[in-house]
Amino acid sequence: MWELTKSFRFEAAHSLPGTTFGAASEEIHGHSFRAEVALRGEPDPATGMVMDLGVLEARINEVQKLLDHKLLNNVNALGAPTLENLSRYIWERVQEAGHITRVTVFRDSCNESCSYFGPAN
Repeated sequence: MWELTKSFRFEAAHSLPGTTFGAASEEIHGHSFRAEVALRGEPDPATGMVMDLGVLEARINEVQKLLDHKLLNNVNALGAPTLENLSRYIWERVQEAGHITRVTVFRDSCNESCSYFGPAN
């Protein structure tokens, strides 16, 4: 079993009212995010690849355009702009590219990340 990953970056702002961080998180502020999409599988004997990463890259580019330099509070279907919701949102938009097993969103400046492994069965 192999696991492939592809990462992308985006810059975005958000506001998170109601946290223990108080006013600092309630004000609109920005972060640099990195997302990693992982998939697992066996290489195709004909190509030697688990998947053509160009297929995944096309999906990622679509998602990146929806998030990069945006106010995340205004992104449709995201919900509260948390790491949890970002990882789920990205998953839902790239899952058709292949057997996605994990999406992790990193907020490196805060030393935080969240991984989503798909809906609970």
